[in-house]
Amino acid sequence: MARAPRSVLVVDAANVVGSVPDGWWKDRAGAARRLHERLLVADTSYDVIVLVLEGGAKGGVRVGRDQHVRTVHAPRDGDTVVLISADQMLRARCEGLGARAMSPSWLLDQMRG
Repeated sequence: MARAPRSVLVVDAANVVGSVPDGWWKDRAGAARRLHERLLVADTSYDVIVLVLEGGAKGGVRVGRDQHVRTVHAPRDGDTVVLISADQMLRARCEGLGARAMSPSWLLDQMRG
């Protein structure tokens, strides 16, 4: 039986939280927790939301899945986006937006080592 495609939204918490000057810098973990709570009840068209936390914000939400929100902790601080895709047009579009695009073979080679 074929599985229906899922829509996924990736949220860079630092950029979302940092876009509103509400004092988030005084309590990064609390700001991350509040964003997570809002995502849990948000009415979106996405099947899965991936919330990426870095730095002090990691203390606000544990790694794992709560309902449709999956939280991951970035290994380092900073904005680094790497797309893995064989779709040349998608790769070109993402590179135009500042992401690094790599082929599936690159990723497979990384996992062999």
